[in-house]
Amino acid sequence: MQTENTTRVSMDTIVSLAKRRGFVYPSSEIYGGYASFWDYGPLGVELKRNIKDTWWQDIVRRRPEVVGLETSQIMHPRVWQSSGHLENFTDPLVDCLNCKQRFRADHLPGYEEDVIAGNPAPLAEIACPNCGERGKWTEPRAFNLMFKTFVGPVEDAAAVTYLRPETAQGMFVQFANVLGSSRQKLPFGIAQIGKAFRNEITAGNFIFRLRELEQMELEYFVRPGDDDEWYEYWRDYTMEWFTGLGVDRDTLRLRPHDPATLSHYSKGTTDLEYLFPFGWGELWGVANRTDFDLKAHSTGSGKELTYFDEESKEHITPYVIEPALGVDRAFLVFLLDAYDEEPDKDGTRVVLRFHPRLAPVKVAVLPLSKKEPLATTARELRDTLSATMNAEYDETGSIGKRYRRQDEIGTPLCVTVDFQTAEDNAVTIRDRDTMEQDRVPLSELETTVRSKLGL
Repeated sequence: MQTENTTRVSMDTIVSLAKRRGFVYPSSEIYGGYASFWDYGPLGVELKRNIKDTWWQDIVRRRPEVVGLETSQIMHPRVWQSSGHLENFTDPLVDCLNCKQRFRADHLPGYEEDVIAGNPAPLAEIACPNCGERGKWTEPRAFNLMFKTFVGPVEDAAAVTYLRPETAQGMFVQFANVLGSSRQKLPFGIAQIGKAFRNEITAGNFIFRLRELEQMELEYFVRPGDDDEWYEYWRDYTMEWFTGLGVDRDTLRLRPHDPATLSHYSKGTTDLEYLFPFGWGELWGVANRTDFDLKAHSTGSGKELTYFDEESKEHITPYVIEPALGVDRAFLVFLLDAYDEEPDKDGTRVVLRFHPRLAPVKVAVLPLSKKEPLATTARELRDTLSATMNAEYDETGSIGKRYRRQDEIGTPLCVTVDFQTAEDNAVTIRDRDTMEQDRVPLSELETTVRSKLGL
């Protein structure tokens, strides 16, 4: 595992490539942009969808004990009162008295370490990252991160509610309905992918910290007493999932939270962290939430949220293990980790070495010339392949430049239709990573492509 930032690509390089190739654009760019909001372009939506589909396949469809759910982004405001979000979903906010800039106190260098050590004045020796003035801070004050809105035509106190800051609470409040309709037995899970909204004090680092984000969350319900075992299982799974999709294990680490920094609901929390260009940052959090949420919503709603245990013939409140992963952060990690450069005869070859399950475009079909019948044959091949995978047709520029473009967007395979195709009914398949080329009969093309991609 790496202990310092030795990443092979800068964030500026990734941001530039992402915009140029259509992965991510600044939101509202023609109006000057809008801080910490981003839009996903044609390739970005494909990569993002592939990440979500892969997670869903591995977490839900391959596990008979896990079911899916989709809950609304706005829920009854009492949900957030019972869950503790109105009181506890806050960050410590401080202002520099010299330059008036506002910061999250726990993101200032040294602050968290001083809090853990019990220092009664953790800000006294900390310099402002903006102006350099040391120790000139307001007292930390709680800032609630939830976006407030109104339901209905009257904007008064009775109409106040919130955009959800996480997808988890929707799964807890639907626990009884899901249990009744799915007839699951412990242990079992409820999974959800959806948007969440957080009014971050200091957002940034491209799509690492956003105010509008997308989450992939699993609530895994287990018997009390089995929770430690499942907590360890899901901690290890986070690492294996990313490395199984090609991420370098040396850029990942598991970091348990210090007991002094645990959330109010947590018995234990571990973050899977990635070595970003700006340093180590949280990627996938795994928390042992105990029975806090089900009991809190049972008390708040007056409805029983328990599980009838056939073995003991008793109603029990399950414990919950929660692996929570941000789609946007996963997107950034796969983009960073896939980036590679290597010298070639034309200068530098830029390659995104995406795992085939994630690649936005699986195969590109390229006629060697725009002349007929090459172009028609290539279009027909593209249409055939696109029935089962995202295939692209490209006839613009030299074949070398088209190969380089496909390399830079991470396309694993290129199929070239050349002048010999009409004679031997075969095409050439080029591999992105090895650049090796194989001649394949047209009758075997789809089977060969699917085999090479592992589909």
